[in-house]
Order: sequence, then C-alpha cells, then structure tokens
Amino acid sequence: MPLAITIVPVMPLRAEPSHRAEMISQAVFGECLETETVTQDGWVKVRMQYEGYEGWVTLSHLETIPQSLFEAPPTHVVHHWQAVLQLNGKPVHVPYGSLLKLGTAEWGSVSVAAGEGIVPFKPAPAPREAWEPIAMEFLNTGYLWGGKTVFGTDCSGFTQTVYKILGIPLLRDAYQQAAQGETISFLQEVKPGDLAFFDNPEGRITHVGIMLDEQRIIHSSGKVRIDPVDNQGIVNADTGERTHKLRLIKRLF
Repeated sequence: MPLAITIVPVMPLRAEPSHRAEMISQAVFGECLETETVTQDGWVKVRMQYEGYEGWVTLSHLETIPQSLFEAPPTHVVHHWQAVLQLNGKPVHVPYGSLLKLGTAEWGSVSVAAGEGIVPFKPAPAPREAWEPIAMEFLNTGYLWGGKTVFGTDCSGFTQTVYKILGIPLLRDAYQQAAQGETISFLQEVKPGDLAFFDNPEGRITHVGIMLDEQRIIHSSGKVRIDPVDNQGIVNADTGERTHKLRLIKRLF
C-alpha cells in the first residue's frame, strides 16, 4: 500500500470522492497516510497514520514517501498561529500545531526547509501545566465541522490538536475519545485538562471539551469559548441557555 504525506497547509478529508461531499476531517501539512483506491479523476482513498481515520482526498495534495519517513517520529512543531516553511524553495504557510518530520528521511521528490515559528517537538513533561496556553490559542476560533486548526475546528478536532501538541494521542471523534483514559466519577474531582463528554437525547456522545476547573470548560460550540459547567452540563455564558448534557469525564494525564 503506497505511503504519502500531506504537502498543502490544510487538506480536506471527505466522506466521498467529490468536492461536494461532506468534509469529515482534515490533514495538516506533514501528516502521513496510507493510500488505497485511486480514481481516474484524481481522488484517493486514504487512512490517516495518526488516528486511523479514513476518507477521500485529492491526489494533488499528496507526495509519495518511503517507509522510513512514514515511520519516523515528528521532530518539529509549528508554535505560532502559522509559520512559513519552504517546499521546493517556495513558501508554504502551515497552521499552529502541525507536527513535522524534518531532517529524518527523504520527502520523496520534494524538499522541505523549516522557517520561523517552527521549533523542536518534545512531548510536554508536565501536561497539567502546559495544556492551557495551547488551548487558549484557539479561543474564538470559529466552529467548522471536520476542522482541526486555529482557522476553524469542531469540538473533537480542538481537543485532539491540543493533546497532540502535548504529545498525547487522541482519536478523532468525541465518542472515540470517550473510550480513552480513566473515568472521573464526580465533577468535584476534576483536574484542569480533563476531558468532559456530552450526549444527545438518544444517548450518543456528540460533544467534548477541556475542563479549566470544576466549574468552567473550554470547547468548540459556535466558536471556541469558555462556559460554566455543572453536574447537568454546559450553560452558555452569554445567553444562560443550557446547551449540552454532561455524560462523563475522562483523564489522560
């Protein structure tokens, strides 16, 4: 199965091989993936290396890579809202939180050079102290179904990217993330950085956010915002409306 890497700043991952199809997720510059089916009009069925998510992307957004680069660990992270690197000598603006594999293996037929705002990547030695400044970079980012960058993100894309920068892998969707970590029985036992999950009337987990403390949450709902939370769920700080029903809390660090 050919291996590839994303060579555009943000690549839509779609449910079907069409630009009109639902965007179910994104891949940012430097994300690796396995390719499967390739259609005659340039659509590729892929499986993301990071969390195994599957979907369709366009062939022009990819570069075929050797196994050595696919298996190499990330070496750098974009630590500004966006940073500029050089792809074949031309600039590419890469979004905050992108993990890059630089100087470890060949990028196929393209060359990549880091620029300002790209720093060495090391998993946070103390995630409890490091996560909040990362999350706050997303504050007021608009909600985008399938998004996971500071230019537009859904709820689980937000939590996944914050945790990714910390060096802690999360799956892509809220219900998948809810299966990870240790369950916290009571809201009063919450520590900053714990994940809170919320369900719909049918009992399906559809929302996730990060607890700032036992009374406040930062989450992507309309935009990335901070709202009060209690044993019943989230209350919109602007309208006073109860918007999400609390289901469970998980701890991953």
